[in-house]
Amino acid sequence: MFLRLAHQHRQFVQDLVMNLQALAVVLERRGYPASCYTCGDQMNSASFMVSLGDNHLIRFLVSDYGITWTEMRDDRELMKLEGAEAISQLDDLADLVKQSMQTDTGSKTLAKKY
Repeated sequence: MFLRLAHQHRQFVQDLVMNLQALAVVLERRGYPASCYTCGDQMNSASFMVSLGDNHLIRFLVSDYGITWTEMRDDRELMKLEGAEAISQLDDLADLVKQSMQTDTGSKTLAKKY
């Protein structure tokens, strides 16, 4: 049972890393400085960052040790979430990107939310 859970967790982290990479590409194309760095070929961890302007930065870290969402403005931490809450916040960001692509308002939609 534990080996199966460990395998499922590794798959989950890999899927999350692939989605972070795709989100970084989409955000870059929409004009937001974004990056997603991974360590090694196994994709078992990633550091995702996006700047929403006005010294507003979001950092999302994922690894075998945990998942965190950190939102900062003017080099001050506004919010830090972990686990499911961090993933939920990331999902909200992805939904806003989808909405901005459909309405083509781009930065206005993301800037209003965050």
